[in-house]
Amino acid sequence: MWEKGQATAILVAVFTLVFLCLILVVLFVIFQKRKNTLVLKQKEIEKHFEQEIAKTQIEIREETFRNISWELHDNIGQLLTLAKIQLQNAADIEDVKATLNKGLTELRSLSRLINPEALKSMKLTEAITQEIERFNRLNFIEASIQVKGEEKRIDEKTEIVFFRIMQEFFSNTIKHAKASHLDVIVDYKHDELVIVAKDNGQGFDAENKNKIVGIGLENIKNRAELVNAEVSIFSKPDQGTQLTITYKY
Repeated sequence: MWEKGQATAILVAVFTLVFLCLILVVLFVIFQKRKNTLVLKQKEIEKHFEQEIAKTQIEIREETFRNISWELHDNIGQLLTLAKIQLQNAADIEDVKATLNKGLTELRSLSRLINPEALKSMKLTEAITQEIERFNRLNFIEASIQVKGEEKRIDEKTEIVFFRIMQEFFSNTIKHAKASHLDVIVDYKHDELVIVAKDNGQGFDAENKNKIVGIGLENIKNRAELVNAEVSIFSKPDQGTQLTITYKY
């Protein structure tokens, strides 16, 4: 009788163990399925991100080409024309050399700031500072930059998107806003990066959606959303325009 009870206990223990093993197998299978689903979802998100980055890069490239055309015509082209006039008028050779050197300097500066590979090796503040210095050097506008906090390097693609956003804002300020001053603050806070760019130009009605689209600020918002950053734009007629980018680390 005791042996029969012992055998029954063993069978119960075996069945219980088998049952627990089956449960573990089922749970493992469910876990793996969920894990695979999450991995696929993550890959889809990454693929979508890369596609949007590529799309944005194409849009930025087109805008950059327009800016290059403007820079070559209104800046470097004028310097070369001046050098030609100096040569025709038999000016001092040193003056001609100075003009040509200035043109070469601006051409190299422009080349660095439109080259994605060059930007990858530069910090965000370094790239913005070079733009600010170029504006001041060419008397486009009186510009300044202030960096606050301990500088932190973020994802290079995100930094390039931020820099292109700033370039678009700068372009609007110089070509359309009729501003005399441009100020930039890059503030590295404990848990977020805040970039503020403000001009004292003619401003516009920020409530007018058509006007916002017309000067490219809608593109700025879309690009910021792509890297999970927030953008706010404040502007009123005759009160300038302020762009604020907020990015959580």
